[in-house]
Amino acid sequence: MLFHPYKAVRLFGITIWPQGMIPRHRDRLAQSIGNAVGNELVSQETVFAALFETGFFSNKVEGFVNSYTTELLSTVYPSLVEALPAGARAPVLDTIAALQYRLSEHIASVLQSRHTAAAIEQFVDRQVDKLLERQLAETVSGETFAMVLRFAEERFYSLVSEEVFATKVRAFISERIDDLARTDASLAQVFTPETVALIKERVDEQVAPIAKHLADIAASPGTRQQIGALIKREVDEYYDQLSFLKKIFISRERIYREVDDLVHNTLPRRIDEYLRGADFVQEAKGFLNSTIDNLMQRPLNELIGQLPPAKFETIKHEAAARLVSLVRSPELTHSVVGYLRNAIERLRPQTLRELLETLNPESAPRLKAFLANSLMTVLTRDDTARTINAILNTQIERFLVAPIGRLADQKPARR
Repeated sequence: MLFHPYKAVRLFGITIWPQGMIPRHRDRLAQSIGNAVGNELVSQETVFAALFETGFFSNKVEGFVNSYTTELLSTVYPSLVEALPAGARAPVLDTIAALQYRLSEHIASVLQSRHTAAAIEQFVDRQVDKLLERQLAETVSGETFAMVLRFAEERFYSLVSEEVFATKVRAFISERIDDLARTDASLAQVFTPETVALIKERVDEQVAPIAKHLADIAASPGTRQQIGALIKREVDEYYDQLSFLKKIFISRERIYREVDDLVHNTLPRRIDEYLRGADFVQEAKGFLNSTIDNLMQRPLNELIGQLPPAKFETIKHEAAARLVSLVRSPELTHSVVGYLRNAIERLRPQTLRELLETLNPESAPRLKAFLANSLMTVLTRDDTARTINAILNTQIERFLVAPIGRLADQKPARR
């Protein structure tokens, strides 16, 4: 038989009916048929040419990929939570909640750890050192300095121009003068010894010019004529009292000539020698210094109490008006702005570290410690950890419930 039986029939190990010819020789027949088909009917080169050289295989693959990609990009996906299988949704959410809790504990422990404190201190040290090594001119621009000067000038001018400022100055001057009028202190207690010495020095410097001026006045023609007229009048009164006999031996004209010689020659020379001499200057300085010392020892209430009330109020008003006028003068404003400009120009080449050390040599370490402690105080607070954890939890929840939508909408636009 060709096809039957498929298997040989045996009884007690003895073949009763042998297997069919084709089932018995099927492996050899398959190999023979395959060789015939592959070598005689369709060769390997023919199959490769049909698949790849005609584009059949590439077209099929491209069509499959395009259809799969189009379906993938056009499908509307729900949120990540909704995309999870119903059975896996609860375990996944529980796992995420546990991770959030562990993450919050880790953040709180990290913020309060010593490593964080050391890292904060190192960070602050580096940043502050970099900042302090910069010059003031590098930190603040020239335009900013100009704005500061303009602001200072405008603010100063507007401040002193206000009527409130003048009122406060008048009230301040009036109160201070009233306090002086009520005090039992002397001028020596109000002024320092250096101030008193300066006053004496300034007064002594004016003695020589005053003496010269007095000498010029005493030696002037008008003064000499007045002195001569006074002496001649005394001579006339004396001469009228003489007896007739004495008048014979004493000539009035001769006395007049002697008076004129005295007034016009001898007296001016003697006055000039005396007033311009060192003795007079020394005596004048001693007199003025003793006068100043006596004045300094008198109580202020005694000195001011001698003034009439109206005069006293006038003095207070004039003093306040002079001070307000001085402060409001353009010269003072220009002086203040010039002082600020010079001060800024001197400070601009200096580094911030030099400026701080000028104020206090410990300023830089104190600044670093203050910043580090302030940052650590903020970071180690429970509110900080809760705030960070709340932000992370909010972002995670938004990510889980945010709809995914179509993947085609998420593709970046081609440029």
